[in-house]
Amino acid sequence: MNATTVEPLAPAKPAISLFERYLSVWVALCIVVGITLGHALPGLFAVIASAEVARVNLVVAVLIWLMIIPMLLKIDLGALGSVRQHWKGVGVTLFINWAVKPFSMALLGTLFLGWLFRPLLPAADVSSYIAGLILLAAAPCTAMVFVWSNLCDGEPTYTLSQVALNDVIMVFAFAPLVALLLGVASITVPWDTLLISVLLYILVPVVVAQLIRRVVLLSGGQSALDRLLARLGPASLVALLTTLVLLFGFQGQAIIAHPLVIALIAVPILIQVYFNAGLAYWLSRRFGVAWCVAAPAALIGASNFFELAVAAAISLFGLNSGAALATVVGVLVEVPVMLSVVKIVKATRPWYEGRVPA
Repeated sequence: MNATTVEPLAPAKPAISLFERYLSVWVALCIVVGITLGHALPGLFAVIASAEVARVNLVVAVLIWLMIIPMLLKIDLGALGSVRQHWKGVGVTLFINWAVKPFSMALLGTLFLGWLFRPLLPAADVSSYIAGLILLAAAPCTAMVFVWSNLCDGEPTYTLSQVALNDVIMVFAFAPLVALLLGVASITVPWDTLLISVLLYILVPVVVAQLIRRVVLLSGGQSALDRLLARLGPASLVALLTTLVLLFGFQGQAIIAHPLVIALIAVPILIQVYFNAGLAYWLSRRFGVAWCVAAPAALIGASNFFELAVAAAISLFGLNSGAALATVVGVLVEVPVMLSVVKIVKATRPWYEGRVPA
């Protein structure tokens, strides 16, 4: 089965940037810088932590917006009309993103952190770590998916339409899904804070990004949008790293006291990524989906919108919570793991298409 070649509705990145390729290195540096600053300047971090309105930290809220809006500017919600062109691939990814991944992460988090690794973790934070993993899995990735899809020669129309559809679903499904899973994990759900998080970090950024996108395209066309994205890209990454420095500044004492925590939290995340990518890839093959759609389907099914997860964890549980730390571990492992998934789907293309390697 061959997919019809369609011109992409949005520009694809030719390759992953040097900064993005080594994002895990920068995150590791943020750990060192954050812990160091947290010990050297505890007063400054206390002032930052106190700048809250309705449990939403204003400093972090600004940083999160700087992270999320440039990424959402890449999304063309008009691409939803092309969903029917690749309905099987879209169906597989929707199934993985919304019916499998959040629930499998809750199960894996409970199994590993709540049972197997529990004696090695701070007892008071175990539930918070599991909550962070749930938040991480409940939000499908948006921006970085374009990088992964392009690296594996994925169908751009499918990728764009799938991401646009996930963004729309997140507006309505994120809060009830998170509340359901946190309830199953016996974690108290602060509904007011959860709804504020959805409003601040999903609904408003989507609306703002789409308005900006429309204005820029009307005034200067695609080239103007490309220039704007090029200017905002570094700001988005700097905002992400600054947020991580703050998180690790608050988490420094816990990390030093329990150095294995990050490695242990990473275990269910790693299993989750490979399980969901493999399931999406296998289901795509069973349903006769073209490889150029199946490859990004596996990547979209496995990756997470970690910026949203970090924001929600901070709002719901606080800057110095175990939930916030767990979402940051997701950032730490995301890039190298997803790059390995790209290599796997490319290496297995002959198997997928039923060809004998030369």
